[in-house]
Amino acid sequence: MKTASRSLFALLLSTSFAYPVIANDNRPVTMDDIKALEAQLAELKRRFTAQHPEPEKPADTRQPTATAKTAPKPVPKAAEKPVTHKVEVYATMRPTYGRIEDNGEDTYDVRDALSHAGIKATHRFNDDWAAELHGEWSIDIQNTGEFGRSRRAYTALVTPVGRFGIGKQRPAQYLFIAEYVDIFNHANSPYAYDNESLFFVDNLLSYRLDSGPITFVAVAQYDGANNENYADLFNAGVSYDKDGLHAAITYQMNDVYDQQVRQGENSIWAGSVAYDFTDRFYAAIAYQDKTYERNNIADRDGSTLDLSFAYKLTEFYKLKAGFFDFDDGYSDNDPANQSYDGYNVTLEWMPTPPLRVHLEYLTKSYTNDQDFDSLSVGFRYDFRTSINY
Repeated sequence: MKTASRSLFALLLSTSFAYPVIANDNRPVTMDDIKALEAQLAELKRRFTAQHPEPEKPADTRQPTATAKTAPKPVPKAAEKPVTHKVEVYATMRPTYGRIEDNGEDTYDVRDALSHAGIKATHRFNDDWAAELHGEWSIDIQNTGEFGRSRRAYTALVTPVGRFGIGKQRPAQYLFIAEYVDIFNHANSPYAYDNESLFFVDNLLSYRLDSGPITFVAVAQYDGANNENYADLFNAGVSYDKDGLHAAITYQMNDVYDQQVRQGENSIWAGSVAYDFTDRFYAAIAYQDKTYERNNIADRDGSTLDLSFAYKLTEFYKLKAGFFDFDDGYSDNDPANQSYDGYNVTLEWMPTPPLRVHLEYLTKSYTNDQDFDSLSVGFRYDFRTSINY
């Protein structure tokens, strides 16, 4: 652009000498002189443009910039009231029908796989404090269908240093050991654990502390009306749960009474491991080593072993299998021996999440008794709803 300006200036200078219209006259400038000068300037501009054409500008390939819109100002809302109360109501109905061979006799019977209903209320009155109320009762489908015995009945206080509960509750022995192999639709599952181990305990004090993947639970039973004013049962355990892995160890000690006369005690060391290998395959093992200490007879040692497997065949079908072994510590030729082992296979159809339909085969082989076999079909329908306020 600077070179073109210089060229225009030179051209104007040269033409000023070629057209001395005004500079060499001493007469006054007239309108004709001004028009003649304008014509000369127009001609000079034409000639300059012809000699120095402007280069073409490159095409603008940029996308047009969208016009920025001013975000609307948020409408102020009233402060939301935090949820401090939660009430859960739930029920599960689990009727079964099957052929049962026991003690050499075949029977057909409608039974129940632990149907129950319950309510749980939680009131959070601080960031780290909450109160719990929980009641749960069995539904006796295999008899009259009425509400049966209580399964849970307790109140608990959640604090920054752990959770404290009083009443009928699950002990550590079930929460850490049995629950992970208890995957079948049967009232006696887990089949080895079931014979002499804990499911629910009344008159219980409990403490639970969760710290990341580590959970510690300790419980003690105090039943002064029936026995003595000291702990009739103590059970504690620790578990690790992370990335589909569960591993736990527990210890249990309980006094044994006969007509309020202490006969001795039982003690159990137990461990469990469970793992989700994939989103379709699950496996778990639970083992208990039990010592029966008695005041007037020889002590004995027993054990329970439960293995459970589950494989999701399709979106709606799941195959489950288990192996179990119960040893009560008596010798094989002792008439009191009730040891057994066995296995079970279950096929589940789940057409909708709340409903399961199952077909199960179960067999037990006793050391000193006739075998037990059953083939059953059953439904399980789960219902749960909650209210927050």
